[in-house]
Amino acid sequence: MKKQFTVSIIGCGSRGCDAYGQLMYKEKEHFRILSLCDTDREHLTRYGAIFGVEDGLLFDSEEAFFAEKRSDVLVIATQDRDHVRMCRRALELGYEILLEKPISPLKEELDELLAAYREHPHNVVVCHVLRYAPAFRKVKELLQSGAIGRLVMIDALEQVAYWHQAHSFVRGNWRNEGETSPMIMQKCCHDLDLLQYYADSAAETVYSAGGLTFFTPENKPEGAASRCKDCPYPESCPYSAEQIYLKRWKERGCPADAWPYNVIAAAPLTEEKLRRAYECGPYGRCVFACDNDVVDHQSVDIVFQNGVQATLVMTAFTANGGRKYTFHGTTGEIRLDEDADTVSVLPFGRQAQEYKISELIEEASSFGHGGGDYGLIRAFYEVLTGSAQADTALERSVESHLIALAAEQSRKSGRVVALHEDDRKEKRS
Repeated sequence: MKKQFTVSIIGCGSRGCDAYGQLMYKEKEHFRILSLCDTDREHLTRYGAIFGVEDGLLFDSEEAFFAEKRSDVLVIATQDRDHVRMCRRALELGYEILLEKPISPLKEELDELLAAYREHPHNVVVCHVLRYAPAFRKVKELLQSGAIGRLVMIDALEQVAYWHQAHSFVRGNWRNEGETSPMIMQKCCHDLDLLQYYADSAAETVYSAGGLTFFTPENKPEGAASRCKDCPYPESCPYSAEQIYLKRWKERGCPADAWPYNVIAAAPLTEEKLRRAYECGPYGRCVFACDNDVVDHQSVDIVFQNGVQATLVMTAFTANGGRKYTFHGTTGEIRLDEDADTVSVLPFGRQAQEYKISELIEEASSFGHGGGDYGLIRAFYEVLTGSAQADTALERSVESHLIALAAEQSRKSGRVVALHEDDRKEKRS
């Protein structure tokens, strides 16, 4: 009989409950959700009912929740600046932990959490879900098989999508670096994690450039209002809340529960709820009149210690989301294109191969991030049972965060930043 692990979730939003909680709830043989914690009582009530959690185990107080250990496993899916504090407390209580990314935007907190982990060595698996997505795993398999010889360079494009930028990084929770983390970390630590995973090396140097150029008060159209409901451009402005939250919702068939609409209004969704939410809440602000300061475009050039080079471009100014990666090897190329639904292998002088990304994804695992969300939950169970090691264990996942911090340092200073210099000096001495 398979072991069932009990689960608590702190942070009951789109990742904590909509994604990981829903997947764990479906995996009843493996997981049983016992308790929830969130400052939003509406979230607690809704997911408490969905997951069958007793009223006495629904907490809106972090202190009360952490007064004792509630289960075998804790899912931490709160805001970026909460992660280390909560993860440290969870380690002290003896939880096995699934930790939403990014871990922290502060180097001292990363060091602090690593020290706590070594003192209380329980599993901490970071939610770099793309490592578990079938298409991205297929690329790793092809690289390891020598399909394109020795890897020399990687070109990576992260298409944020114009509406996603407006939703999450101008109006939404991740708009302000001081409250959360730099955009290159919170949006692209997935990509930075993948790049060092594919390069199979720590980073040597990082150079970055970019900035916030469009979503600023200077670009506000003449006559535009500070809120979309009062604006004369609801039809012509692609960033209008009317366009993003009502027109797009209707084009998708008016789903009762779907992201990003369920972020601004509680499911079941209705036109009345969505309109009221954007007319009265933060998601109805003009994108040129918000308190956002994170970048809307950035490039990062990385040289890894083994000589592999990588360039990552992140931009808000794309029609669609998704990633496009090209891997340049000594005997061929691999191209991953989520827009085209393909992973292509182009060996020099030989027949090309093509894999459909949609066909790589099992029907059961299609939920979120190209199957990565489900892949993470399945892999996490294997880690808990001791049958596998975590690809994104805490110690492995810190490297992508160090690259992100170096990228921000470089972007702001205009200089190349060297990583791990102290480690190299220590080895030489």
